[in-house]
Amino acid sequence: MDLTNILGDASSDLTVLQVSLRAVVVFVFATALFRCLPRKSLADTTVIDLILTLLIGSSLSRALTGNAPIGPVLAACVVLGLLWILLGQLAVRSEGFSNLVKGRPLEVIRDGTLDEAVLKHAHMGRRDLEQKLRMQGYARIEDVPCAYIERNGAISVLEE
Repeated sequence: MDLTNILGDASSDLTVLQVSLRAVVVFVFATALFRCLPRKSLADTTVIDLILTLLIGSSLSRALTGNAPIGPVLAACVVLGLLWILLGQLAVRSEGFSNLVKGRPLEVIRDGTLDEAVLKHAHMGRRDLEQKLRMQGYARIEDVPCAYIERNGAISVLEE
């Protein structure tokens, strides 16, 4: 019995057992793949991370449901994983590329004065900013000496 008979192929109806076995294969593969990729917290996720995660997840779902052959899908996911690593290395080595894919920190408050244009550019509402400042112990914008909207959307307050 070969692997195609065990896991089924994309052109045939899959049995419950075949889909279950595909689920195990996809889970083990995805776990191994993501363990090899750069570790980041959810808060540090960039647009590139999100896009590649969605592409890998979408591809794996096609393999799981039998809408695509499992072997080529796993190979494509390895290529996407390698691309992820390559883009990460480029971002580390090139400040310009890093700014392009991850953005730049934006000074949003200086001497207690809010820069509304920066807030608008960052697609952040005043109430969202105020909430993030309260979580850092600042009740009012006027009390903040200097604050940045970081590349990941977090707010950093600097005591100058």
